[in-house]
Amino acid sequence: MISQTLLWAGFLALILGLLILDLKVFQKDDHEISVKEALAWTCFWIVLALLFNAGVYFFEGTQKALEFLTAYLIEKSLSVDNIFIFLMVFSYFGIPPKYQHRVLFFGILGALIMRAAFILVGVALVTRIHWIIYVFGAFLVFIGIKMALEKEKEIHPEKNPVLKTFRRFMRVSNTLDGHNFFVSRAGRIAATPLFIVLLVIESTDVIFAVDSIPAVLAISHDPFIVYTSNVFAILGLRALYFAIAGVMRLFHYLNYGLSAILVFVGVKMLIADFYKIPVSIALSVVAIVLLVSILASVLFPIKKADAAENDPKN
Repeated sequence: MISQTLLWAGFLALILGLLILDLKVFQKDDHEISVKEALAWTCFWIVLALLFNAGVYFFEGTQKALEFLTAYLIEKSLSVDNIFIFLMVFSYFGIPPKYQHRVLFFGILGALIMRAAFILVGVALVTRIHWIIYVFGAFLVFIGIKMALEKEKEIHPEKNPVLKTFRRFMRVSNTLDGHNFFVSRAGRIAATPLFIVLLVIESTDVIFAVDSIPAVLAISHDPFIVYTSNVFAILGLRALYFAIAGVMRLFHYLNYGLSAILVFVGVKMLIADFYKIPVSIALSVVAIVLLVSILASVLFPIKKADAAENDPKN
């Protein structure tokens, strides 16, 4: 019990320290993140996750290390969908690039807290109510098929229930005030569009968590493995957004790859009582599906007219 407590405390202290360093030192001044800077940060978070995975291997053994790597890869892959949402939300509200990092920082900070609650509930359900894995499995298969059949992604912030409820109790300013989330106008506090975007991103992440966490639970029931893999995938999401948001439309087959991964892990849960697919095989399947979908996108590029029509910026 003491070792587990120290393990959690050490991990949370590390993440908190990195977040503070990021906000107060590296991103202290508002500026537009360049592709070069974003790629450097993306590499940093990936290397950090792999070093952590090496630590898991050293202290917990091969099985746990494979579980972490597979869970991380699945979570990282599924989080790519968030990039489309970020791009559309920022475009919809007209948020300048130099303020986007600040919004994503606090959005991801909130996501880490919410996902911790989701994971604790999910692990408890799978541990105490065994048949719930069939519900999770069927849900993932359904979501995977639904994702494959979606023609295009749309976002309607004005229909967001969290945003609609917030507007009833809080004044909302129509103009930005630097990187501030709130501003004082005529002696009253009002939320700026930056905070509205933060609310939309936070509430949207809840939907993504409902999809991704059951998928990771198909790989491991260890709360530490599930949460840490989520954390490292989410922490690298900001940098990944700035690195590839402009070329996401080029990977037009990636959506089908992600849907195939969801269906695969859903089936893995459904047949768990009859045949347990080894984690090493699950890792190989996920990696191959991602590679094939990316290669297919490169080898069979979308037509220019279709690319312009499907560009989230339009």
